[in-house]
Amino acid sequence: MAADNALAYDERLTVPRTWWVIVFAFGLATALVFFPYGPIAALIAFAAGVGLATSFATSQGSMRIRVTPKLLVVGDARLPLNALGEPHALFGDEARAWRTYKADTRAFFVMRSYISGAVRVEVLDPDDPTPYLYISTRAPEQLAAAIRGSAGRQGARSDGCT
Repeated sequence: MAADNALAYDERLTVPRTWWVIVFAFGLATALVFFPYGPIAALIAFAAGVGLATSFATSQGSMRIRVTPKLLVVGDARLPLNALGEPHALFGDEARAWRTYKADTRAFFVMRSYISGAVRVEVLDPDDPTPYLYISTRAPEQLAAAIRGSAGRQGARSDGCT
């Protein structure tokens, strides 16, 4: 059972470090708005502004991608590897094309604006209307290789992966 839970790939889509500068700047701007009401009001506004911006930044950086021998786990979605086709690593213009004019609105998208690479994987399940998955990642080749490698090891379809 432990081998079934072994991770072939694990990535957390964290926000860039520059966003934390923006969090501080947002708190400072909020404090400046309230400064005419006194330094205590400015400190409270600074704390509230930093707290609000921090909650936004951490929510954007909470997405996790994992590949186990049987599943691709993206956030709360758990997708059996035997229902997925060949993964394709996307970079630069090709990644941009698949998230803009080549995009299918029925696809499953996990996009982060601050990550330029992605992996596109076709969904083979005939009962699923989703044509493909588009997953932003900082390591497209490694994620594609992990999906490919785990799918190749698992063999025949298992009823335990739903």
